[in-house]
Amino acid sequence: MGADVIEGRMTAEGEGEVTVFLIGMRVNRFRALRSWLPVFRAMPRMLRELSQDKESGLLGCEVLVGPPRVLCVVQYWDSHEKLLAYASAQGKEHRPAWAAFNRRAREGRGKVGIWHETYVVPAGAHESIYSGMPAFGLGKATGVVPVGRRGERAADRLSLKSE
Repeated sequence: MGADVIEGRMTAEGEGEVTVFLIGMRVNRFRALRSWLPVFRAMPRMLRELSQDKESGLLGCEVLVGPPRVLCVVQYWDSHEKLLAYASAQGKEHRPAWAAFNRRAREGRGKVGIWHETYVVPAGAHESIYSGMPAFGLGKATGVVPVGRRGERAADRLSLKSE
């Protein structure tokens, strides 16, 4: 049933700057399938495109399901520049999906909503811990190491600075 559980206390191996991009959709009217289903289907195409391009900057992602009407994708990027480059790139999946969403949003009058938030996190300003978990989140994106290699306490891991 999924990934293997890693025993012990682990932390994300990545110590450098990371860009965290949260993007999601909210179905406001379940019966308005033509408004929200294309939005729902567009994200897997974009994630597949990004994961197949090792130079894209996408380190990894997690899909999270909230209450019955909310879906969220947490993405980890090696730089905000690469995230922004993908968003505006001609010939990639994002631009036509965004244009199609805007057309449907005008016609659908709030039947589906989307949102995103971007956080650029400097080196030394993030820490993580995973205990009894399969690889997840930033640890899945960058790899995991035993907590002791980066500091036993959250405060120790947060004080790390890249060189």
